[in-house]
Amino acid sequence: MLERIFDYLQYNFSIEASIVLLILIFLEAVLSADNAIALAAIAQGLEDKKLERQALNIGLVVAYVLRITLLLTATWVQKYWQFELIGAAYLLWLVFQHFTSEEDEEHHHHGPRYTSLLQVIPVIALTDLAFSLDSVTTAIAVSDTKWLVITGTTIGIITLRFMAGLFIRWLDEFVYLEDAGYITVAFVGLRLLLRVVNEAFVPPQWVIVSAIAIILAWGFSKRTASEMSEESEKTN
Repeated sequence: MLERIFDYLQYNFSIEASIVLLILIFLEAVLSADNAIALAAIAQGLEDKKLERQALNIGLVVAYVLRITLLLTATWVQKYWQFELIGAAYLLWLVFQHFTSEEDEEHHHHGPRYTSLLQVIPVIALTDLAFSLDSVTTAIAVSDTKWLVITGTTIGIITLRFMAGLFIRWLDEFVYLEDAGYITVAFVGLRLLLRVVNEAFVPPQWVIVSAIAIILAWGFSKRTASEMSEESEKTN
């Protein structure tokens, strides 16, 4: 569909490049919400705010290098369904880890806990890479011009860092947000798995985005008891 739009537009290079870049940035922002929650939840496993920020900063630098490598080798990577199978298995394993972790006093899961940056950084980088396996096809479909895709990816990783920082704060404020985030991770993992089995089974992108939006709306539907008490104190 996107390819037809660009064939129809018939703009000169500078105008077309600007449009493509804007679309790439928009896609990165829309498709990275679930990724941002997952990375925020992983970083939160350190239980130290300073280390959480360091883990995101360093982890996403490594993730950026892996993303660029993936984009530059995308044509080769797409020939081997094993990469998508590994990515799907990894994401679904993260979901399994979360929902089988110990529950807190309010019966909510919070995933694995980490004691050092060296434990978290590879997990953040590999998680982003697994998500990138799902989005790289979209990026290439929009444009096969390398510098445009790389520019969009660069802006996308900066946006992802900003969003992950917001979600780290929101995870403490909303009861269901972490579970919602991992459910959306499961969607991405299942989407990759369906692509391996049969491309025809993969639902359209708008269906995935709509489902993620509904799940995230549920994730933001209830504040924690501490947040509610703080709000009531402010209003009184």
